[in-house]
Amino acid sequence: MQGLDEARTRTVRADGRDALVRHIPHRVASTTAAVDPASIRKRPCFLCTENLFPEQKGVALDADYTFYANPFPIVEGHLTVIHREHRPQRVEGQVDVMLGLAESLPGSFVVYNGPECGASAPDHMHLQAGSRSGLPIVRDVEGSSGPGARIYGANAFLFRGRERSAVEAETTRAIEELGRVTKRKPEPLCNLVAFFESDAGWTTVLFPRGKHRPDAFHRGGLTVSPAAIDLCGILVTPVEKDFERITGDDVAAVFREVSLPDEPFREVARRLEGNRG
Repeated sequence: MQGLDEARTRTVRADGRDALVRHIPHRVASTTAAVDPASIRKRPCFLCTENLFPEQKGVALDADYTFYANPFPIVEGHLTVIHREHRPQRVEGQVDVMLGLAESLPGSFVVYNGPECGASAPDHMHLQAGSRSGLPIVRDVEGSSGPGARIYGANAFLFRGRERSAVEAETTRAIEELGRVTKRKPEPLCNLVAFFESDAGWTTVLFPRGKHRPDAFHRGGLTVSPAAIDLCGILVTPVEKDFERITGDDVAAVFREVSLPDEPFREVARRLEGNRG
C-alpha cells in the first residue's frame, strides 16, 4: 500500500477559483481502470473481503459498512467505506448514510462516485471519505445559496442546512429530477459530496455528469478521469508530463466537458426552484 509521499501538488486558476493539480503516480491504475461490463466480469472484485490486501484491516461502521484505509490515497486520511454485500454501486438510499457518516467523522468529507463517473468498482457498493483540510470546495461553497452553481467549470447543485432531513430530502429530489431529465437508468450519471460543520450543519454538492471521461483521455493526450474528489478541486494527474503542463483553463475545460450540459442542467434547476416555491 502506498501513501502520499510521492505526491506533488500545485495551484491553478480554474474558472475564477483556485484549484489543485496533484501528481500521484500510484493512482494510474484507478484513473485508467476499465469499467465496461465485459472487463468487470473478467476480474475478481477487489472490494470483496477475500480479495482485499492482507494489510487492510477493517473497522465496522454498522451492519452494512466497514471502513478500510484506501491503499492508494488522494488526500490525508483517505478511507474506502465498503458495503458487506457484493452489490451494484447505487446512490439510492445512500444520501442519509453519507450525511450521518459526515457528521460522525469530524473534519472529513464523504463522496459517492457513480458508475461511469469515476467509480473503479461499479460492481460493489462503496463510499469514500477523507480529511477536508485543504479541500478547495469547502472554501469555495461558503456563502453560496444554490441550488445551481458553477464550480471550477463544472455544473453543480448545492444544498446546505442545519436540518439533516431537509438536506437529505433536497439532495434526493435533485437526483430524482436529474434522472427524469436525462432519462438515465437505473440512476443518472452523478458524483455526490457531503460534509458537516458544527456551526453550519450539512452540505451536499451534487455534480451531474454528461460523460465519463474527456475526449483527450481516449485520444491519449491527457490521462485524467474526473471523479468526486477531482471535481472538489483536486485533479489527479498520475502521469508526470500531464501534471507539469496542465493549466487552469485545461482543468476547467475537462470539468466542463464531463459535466451535464447547460440546457438539461438549467431544466433540473428550474424544477428544483419550482419545488422550493
